[in-house]
Amino acid sequence: MVEIRNATTSPEIERQQGSPGSEENKYRLVYSKSKVYVNPTAYARDNIPGFLVLVKREAVNPTYLLAWIPENLLNEKGSTEWDKFVKIEEHAVLDDEDDGIDAVLIELPTQRPESYAFSVPLTSVYSLIVHPPTLSSWYGSIAINLSSGNTLPTLHFHDDESRSFTLPPRAPASGAATASTTYPPTPTAASHQPTYWGGEDLLARLRSYCHLLRSTLQPSLFLVDPSKADIEAHTVQLFEDDAVDDILAQSSFANSHSPIPAHRRPRPITSPASSSSNPYANRPSVLHRSMPQSSSPTQSSSQARMALLQSFSNITRATRHAAQNILSHPLAKPIVPHLPDPVRSLVNANGEWEWGSWVEKGGVGEFESARVYLARWARIVAEEGERARRREAQALPSSSTPNLEEETSSLGVFELLHSTMNLPTPKTSRDPNHPIDQEMWASWFGEDGMPKIRIEEMKKEVFRRGIDTKGDLRQKVWPFVLGVHEWETTGAERKRKWEEKQAQYNSTREEWCGVPDVFDRQDILEERHRIDVDCRRTDRTQPLFASETTPEESDDKHRRYTTISPNISDIGAQSPSNEHIDRMASILLTYHLYEKDLGYVQGMSDLCAPVYIVMGTDEELTFWCFVEIMNRMKQNFLRDQSGMKKQLLTLQQLIAVMDPELYRHLEKTDGLNLFFCFRWILIAFKREFPFDDVLRLWEVLWTDYYSNEFVLFIALAVLESHRDVILRYLVEFDEILKYCNELSMTIELDSTLAQAEVLFLSFSQLVADIDRRQAETEVPTSAASTLRQRRPVAAEGKVKMTLPILSQNLRELLLTGR
Repeated sequence: MVEIRNATTSPEIERQQGSPGSEENKYRLVYSKSKVYVNPTAYARDNIPGFLVLVKREAVNPTYLLAWIPENLLNEKGSTEWDKFVKIEEHAVLDDEDDGIDAVLIELPTQRPESYAFSVPLTSVYSLIVHPPTLSSWYGSIAINLSSGNTLPTLHFHDDESRSFTLPPRAPASGAATASTTYPPTPTAASHQPTYWGGEDLLARLRSYCHLLRSTLQPSLFLVDPSKADIEAHTVQLFEDDAVDDILAQSSFANSHSPIPAHRRPRPITSPASSSSNPYANRPSVLHRSMPQSSSPTQSSSQARMALLQSFSNITRATRHAAQNILSHPLAKPIVPHLPDPVRSLVNANGEWEWGSWVEKGGVGEFESARVYLARWARIVAEEGERARRREAQALPSSSTPNLEEETSSLGVFELLHSTMNLPTPKTSRDPNHPIDQEMWASWFGEDGMPKIRIEEMKKEVFRRGIDTKGDLRQKVWPFVLGVHEWETTGAERKRKWEEKQAQYNSTREEWCGVPDVFDRQDILEERHRIDVDCRRTDRTQPLFASETTPEESDDKHRRYTTISPNISDIGAQSPSNEHIDRMASILLTYHLYEKDLGYVQGMSDLCAPVYIVMGTDEELTFWCFVEIMNRMKQNFLRDQSGMKKQLLTLQQLIAVMDPELYRHLEKTDGLNLFFCFRWILIAFKREFPFDDVLRLWEVLWTDYYSNEFVLFIALAVLESHRDVILRYLVEFDEILKYCNELSMTIELDSTLAQAEVLFLSFSQLVADIDRRQAETEVPTSAASTLRQRRPVAAEGKVKMTLPILSQNLRELLLTGR
């Protein structure tokens, strides 16, 4: 019927559920709510809609399950199954035993590891973290924590799409209260809840089956059937009234050493009339004695109360400001995520009523501000405007637009800054609309397999055109581009050398595979676990890694040496593995032994996974392509991060030469460390583009057609595309960091590559011009006297000019070939 995955399955639950096909396997659907989403990523396009349901097991001791079922699972079963869930949602009867509605039965949930579906008994739910909708978060959410320590996917309630909230309210049943039959319940005038949302409806329904306790320590935390210890811990009052008043009483008299100024202290009430009419006059508490009368407060008591409250305000404000100064310090950032929410909300809250403070308290996230919203909005407007301009240009007749080719170039919104040298703007040579296809590739080789063109010509075409995605052409071209296969060889020579590489890979693999002394060594155990964890969460949306499959051989010996994880219990809440994940882990473990000086470093799985997919799961070919990739990027994974520091420093110098205004802005915002570019360069924009675009980008970078460090010009192109937004709206480093991180999956690849090419050509022109002018300044005056002088000559006999200083790092950007 409906397939949903059990998040936890204990022997007791399995015993209660019985064998398949038994009568006890029938479960009754008692509650359903549609359009409850799970968000696997930060992008709305990946959100998965589903039904949140409560299921009852009919037995002497009923068992209730809380489950979330994605819509695609229901679609697999047809409209009949879908109608059952819609029927229960439309009726929304609080009494699940109501005879007016036919029972809706579903079968025992079964496991579907590739989906996010789950079903758990209410008895295994420990707590719920409830976040209602706010001005900064349109949809409310609920996170479910289990007694085992696991956390289920967060559920987001899209009430504007849910059938429960879009249907008109039903008329109340005869003799029933409106509040219990109207769905959703309409808040009354006396209600303290200004809004009503799906999560609140779920909590109301859960209270019929379990005890929910709202924590006083964390208002968003609801405990399910709490223990006595939990009740005591989460219901205690943080402050006793008398305790607070006793402390303040010590500072309420003139002789006390109080930090509160005398004119701010409350005046004690001494009037007999006042004391007789004040029910708290005999209490020793200053707070109680300062409270007004029940009918009409006197002027003196009102003044005393206001003075006391003002004292509270001063102390609270001073404490808040001190906490903000401490927590906002860079050294405190590592501990901030581990602090309670009320304390964490003080970070970067610059004022009681400032926008930044309000946004932080609204749960938008760390470093969120109005400027980030404005920058995001400006970027969207600019992109829409550019797309509209392109559509308009393409719609114009060719006869009336002689310069249309220049206007409709693929540079997008990029506008190259004019340098002080007034050099001409280069043109891009890219032609991604006509990639290299099978026919063109075959025409480059003779009958004996010897290439007809030079390797430089081949790399030029790969850079300009890219490779056709049809068939297995990339599997043939990438080994040549990366240098796994030598170019100037015949087919027979390449075959012989490839057999040698295959034997070398198998020899390296046999160092650990089937060798317990190595495989179970302590250092290898640690590497196995690290590799296994990384591989389980890499590119799980790709078909090869999405399904859960196991090798056909099930004997212990085979599983011992193909399961990289040291112990299956160490996996914890990690995603399930399969044969391809296991094989990729084997490749990375082999590389760890092949490259002993470097070994495996976190992030390498991001570089290996696409190659494994493109190479058609060929282990030997994947390994040697990965080795060549790491030879290019080894500096990114050095333990001391010296390679990354050098590249970021080079990028910083490149920005200073190509865009001094942007450089000064980054300097002013303490952004010259370029940490927002760290991930871009570390794994070559692997997480900034969709998977197919990553493949196209990498084959361009591997050609080294213009530069061995062309990735830095890609990073500069991205920054230049958004420079106006950064300069205009973002004035703090944290804002630039957040904005650049959110560019992931929004960058256009072809326009970015075209921008990067133009930037490199402009840079090379600039370097050549600087070298030429520098050479002119070194000409002696006697030799230059016979030439027409175009600039004044300095007293020392040198031409006086101010030229940019180019570091050795910048000059190395012009190097190509490895």
